[in-house]
Amino acid sequence: MGLLTFALAGAGAAGAIAAAPLVLTAVGFTSAGIAAGSIAAGMMSTAAVANGGAVAAGTTVAVLQAAGAAGLPVAASAVKSGCKTKLEDVT
Repeated sequence: MGLLTFALAGAGAAGAIAAAPLVLTAVGFTSAGIAAGSIAAGMMSTAAVANGGAVAAGTTVAVLQAAGAAGLPVAASAVKSGCKTKLEDVT
């Protein structure tokens, strides 16, 4: 992997982490819960109907709600620690 590729991948990862809380909030996964009438509410309703009235742990809706409620600090930490590669390893 070349230095430019590494730099672009790092910039893309940082941009995704920065944008994730905004995107989650925009679709309805907020820190206060799922916003009524939002895309997230529709997803939750569909998941609940498919699972007999409850949203199962570990499903997409559950994971996105947890990320929206937490502001994504766990994912940000994971990406940050995963990007700690020395430049000597890249060139």
